[in-house]
Amino acid sequence: MIIVNGDEAVVFDTPTTATASTELIDWIVHSLNCKIIAILPTHFHSDCLGGIATFHERNISSYAHKRTIEYANENIKNTPKNEFETQLELMVGGKKIIAEFFGEGHTKDNIIGYFPEEKVIFGGCLIKSLNAQKGYLGDANVKDWSSTVRKLKAKYGGARIVIPGHGKVGGIDLLDYTINLFEDN
Repeated sequence: MIIVNGDEAVVFDTPTTATASTELIDWIVHSLNCKIIAILPTHFHSDCLGGIATFHERNISSYAHKRTIEYANENIKNTPKNEFETQLELMVGGKKIIAEFFGEGHTKDNIIGYFPEEKVIFGGCLIKSLNAQKGYLGDANVKDWSSTVRKLKAKYGGARIVIPGHGKVGGIDLLDYTINLFEDN
């Protein structure tokens, strides 16, 4: 997800490769005329931080949950530079965005992004699109997944738009779908 406000942008999740990350950065900078002030991977898998080195080469600040940095250090050599434990608030063009950890689900470190002004949740791989299957569970905590999404819904249940990590955008129905998908695990 890219949040643009004025001449600033924040990106949640890098593309998987350096080439794709370069293309994204160049498009934001040259087509949108924005300065990228932060990159925030939502968890340690390569579909979220595979291109982080490219962002660092452009001197773009990176932030992640402390577990994301810990797990990434075990698997890749480039990791986010700044950590947080529960919640991080940043300003983009004078408007607040929130990165927050609600608990384990797709991974032990998955965070979400929330843009209060527009009431938009970026759920990353924690949230499934309608009719999606459970997907890759190798690093998942399926026992806590529903509970984690319930906590997210309790706090940001007034959201208008919910963006999953993969698949079509929806509303709060995506949170309910994800809760039900992992309910009895």
